[in-house]
Amino acid sequence: MAKSAEVKLAVFGRAGVGKSESTYRHQATIDDEVVSMEILDTAGQEDTIQREGHMRWGEGFVLVYDITDRGSFEEVLPLKNILDEIKKPKNVTLILVGNKADLDHSRQVSTEEGEKLATELACAFYECSACTGEGNITEIFHELCREVRRRRMVQGKTRRRSSTTHVKQAINKMLTKISS
Repeated sequence: MAKSAEVKLAVFGRAGVGKSESTYRHQATIDDEVVSMEILDTAGQEDTIQREGHMRWGEGFVLVYDITDRGSFEEVLPLKNILDEIKKPKNVTLILVGNKADLDHSRQVSTEEGEKLATELACAFYECSACTGEGNITEIFHELCREVRRRRMVQGKTRRRSSTTHVKQAINKMLTKISS
């Protein structure tokens, strides 16, 4: 049996948006391939050094806000900017999630605002409730795994080409030195 693909996912958002400070391992079959997910669910209270370390570690990111807390929504864009800075020059693979959809009566952030921000961030958008299971939480992580794997394939092809280029350059340098 082939070794499963491993994907490192990190969940970020303000404290109190419905995350738990834990690391999980989960294995799932996604598009006929076994994928082993390591999921780091941050507490949202980590210091700058911890947060940056978590961002360097992750390959895919879930940015979570609480639909009943406008301030948590307003922290998403600055968080994405930090991710971009730490992960540059790579584009960051992420999904935006509005949590606590079961508390629609206390909503401060509309679905349309979440969709608009996701469009600006060029990522998928979901609303769910971690408490009730409303919305397809499993699908959020599966979609993020798909994106990480797509990105790896594209970057892998690029990397192979550049490696070939480096080998050609090294051989040409050696041949030039030998002929001189």
